[in-house]
Amino acid sequence: MKKNDWRKVPTANWGHQREMRADPPPAERALWRAIRANQLGAHFRRQHTVGPYIVDFCAPREQLVIEVDGHTHGGDQAGAADQRRDGYLRSQGYRVLRFTNDEVLRTLDGVIAEIKRILELGSPPSLTGGIKGG
Repeated sequence: MKKNDWRKVPTANWGHQREMRADPPPAERALWRAIRANQLGAHFRRQHTVGPYIVDFCAPREQLVIEVDGHTHGGDQAGAADQRRDGYLRSQGYRVLRFTNDEVLRTLDGVIAEIKRILELGSPPSLTGGIKGG
């Protein structure tokens, strides 16, 4: 994050980050354990603030954000909000990977393989996807 971007962080995010780290959903908990165990060659942070947003996982040096989407991300309104969020993150130089809770819980090895693949690609200007790509 650029030094000036700290001014964009809503004060309420700081307490909310701690709450989210203390009691993550099962899919986020499983992915965090897998990321830590697989030693992906990148330092990831959980519930990391990027501008006005708190992202599920972030590897700041590699400019990679990973979001794990629950059932609330399925509607049109949530999809539009996710697009705005992803647009902001990409404008800050981040690549964004989105996986559903179901993908993480059912195909964790595939999710980890996709994260490794993206990390090996380096830092293209813009990339979104999940196991299915896209």
